[in-house]
Amino acid sequence: MKNTELTGLLRSRGIGQAGWHARGGACRAEVWGEKAFVRAVVEVSSYCRQNCSYCGMRRDNKELGRYRMEAEIIREILFEQLPPSVTDINIQAGEDPVVVRELVIPLVREIREKTSLGISVCLGTLDTKQYWELREAGADLYIIKLETGNARHYLDMLSPGTLPKRLEAIRALVDQGWMVSSGYIHGLPGQTEEHVVETIRLLAELPLSGNSVSPFIAGQDTVWAESPGGCLETALNAVTAMRLLNPNRIIPAVSAMNILHPDGYVRALKAGANLTTINLTPEGWRENYQLYKKDRLIMSEQRVISAIEKAGLEPSRVSMTEVLSSLTHSTPVTV
Repeated sequence: MKNTELTGLLRSRGIGQAGWHARGGACRAEVWGEKAFVRAVVEVSSYCRQNCSYCGMRRDNKELGRYRMEAEIIREILFEQLPPSVTDINIQAGEDPVVVRELVIPLVREIREKTSLGISVCLGTLDTKQYWELREAGADLYIIKLETGNARHYLDMLSPGTLPKRLEAIRALVDQGWMVSSGYIHGLPGQTEEHVVETIRLLAELPLSGNSVSPFIAGQDTVWAESPGGCLETALNAVTAMRLLNPNRIIPAVSAMNILHPDGYVRALKAGANLTTINLTPEGWRENYQLYKKDRLIMSEQRVISAIEKAGLEPSRVSMTEVLSSLTHSTPVTV
């Protein structure tokens, strides 16, 4: 796919857009069948040592109530209350090495010993030792976002470290034996169409097992609180672009799409996404896991299963990490 064709896809609307989305859905079906994976996420800590300008959990946000969840609460959720549709679990936190050491590593080990769940973690940039400990405990997939694939824009957004260092971390994780997923935010302030094409190209070329796009939602306690949100239509087109460029990857529908439109999540699945996520962070905790606003749209099991059915799909009975382990890392294809 040449850059001119990719740009045309991203700009498409109406009949042309519907045709592209149909191609994305057909490409997903050819590799994955008419299935969507159902993952659950538990957000175990809102502490973060990073200061990303677009994130409500940035360390300079003094309005946010910080927490580290208690292990017994998480155990009850995972071992006693887990919805039957869930095949994978994602343990997520701000960049908080303390919670990784004291809670996440022992928890991952216990999940691996007691369940057959696929285990992914989203914990930011850590040191090599912690990556190894997480992997040895039984985690399968590491989620580490780029947010933008343009080095100058990356610095302007105060994203973690530098883009080259982020890319180095992704490649190091793959070398350790991790499956890795990354992604970007569509519509970040200062982002250009050229940045988007550059970012999608970069993600396509990295040795990833999954990638994502999330439309920008202005966080209430961030530098960009008054900025306009990202374009849902272009973000959905990016889902299709990602699917056509890398058919073998996991691509999620994300809750931010439903914030922008009630059918956003369903449309993402139709456009080529194949992963859904149920949020299991309990009330009283999730209000302080503030990516956007304290009043969050929570994807419950009912909402997720309904979206899967409306998209004409069925929940997978096999974990995404089990399926991914049977596939080699995909390479860009010509479409």
